[in-house]
Amino acid sequence: MSVEEEVFKIQKKMSKITSNDEGSGQEQALDLLKALQQLSINLEILTKTRIGMTVNELRKSSKDEEVISLAKTLIKNWKRFLANTTSSKDSNSNSNSKSSSKSSSSNSAGSSSSSKKNDKKKEEPKKTEVEKPKVSQSTFPTSSGTMTDAVRLKCREMLANALKVDPTPEGCCEPEELAEELEEAIHAEFRNTDMKYKNRVRSRVANLKDAKNPTLRSNFLCGAVTAQQLAKMTPEEMASDEMKKIREKFVKEAIHDAQLATVQGTKTDLLKCGKCKKRNCTYNQLQTRSADEPMTTFVMCNECGNRWKFC
Repeated sequence: MSVEEEVFKIQKKMSKITSNDEGSGQEQALDLLKALQQLSINLEILTKTRIGMTVNELRKSSKDEEVISLAKTLIKNWKRFLANTTSSKDSNSNSNSKSSSKSSSSNSAGSSSSSKKNDKKKEEPKKTEVEKPKVSQSTFPTSSGTMTDAVRLKCREMLANALKVDPTPEGCCEPEELAEELEEAIHAEFRNTDMKYKNRVRSRVANLKDAKNPTLRSNFLCGAVTAQQLAKMTPEEMASDEMKKIREKFVKEAIHDAQLATVQGTKTDLLKCGKCKKRNCTYNQLQTRSADEPMTTFVMCNECGNRWKFC
């Protein structure tokens, strides 16, 4: 299949995506733009296919930043290509006009001088024809990745390094691919690289790199946790089993202290405060151990606020 036929084929697919009101097919549009980027398109193909107009319409209708960025890059380079070709044509026309004026003036001088100027005319267009392909090759972009944001590239590198703490299990995706998916999922939520985006990336890096939390890292590498899920996980959900137990313990103690504070208790003068030596106290009894064990008594001095317990 020739380059022109491939361009026509890609143009038809882009037209269908552009006519879709729902804005779907952005991934397919990105693949089509990357395919165009790899083709060696010249001025003749641009004129026949009018692919530049189709790419511009796709840019206007798309809401995906990566699609818009790649479309702008293609259009920009094609415009440069057209500008270079038009400038070379202008220089050729100027040289031809100058040479024709010189030839007309030299005709009066003699046939020998006119033949020499005609030889110069023939040599000039040959030089411009040799230079044309060099201009087209230098103006077209390479087929490497389109990501140019330094912040996003650095975040992807940090996530990939965090996944490389342990050797990658067999059959799992490469850390670089997973890091790219996770970064794209985080960026899709914020749509920029502000402080919220950076904090979200840092929390994922810290939890994935944690030597005490290998479960999260292995689950993400093996696909048990997807990039979209990990991008939106809370710190409690990403925490290791040990950290979850510690937090559970703190929550129980906080609930226990809150219950003691809200219960009024029973006043008594039978108990003496060891701090202020007064007998104005309030006590509560709670079953903190097994059912066959006696209840624990919690005492608070109403005078100085001293608290203690005894079984």
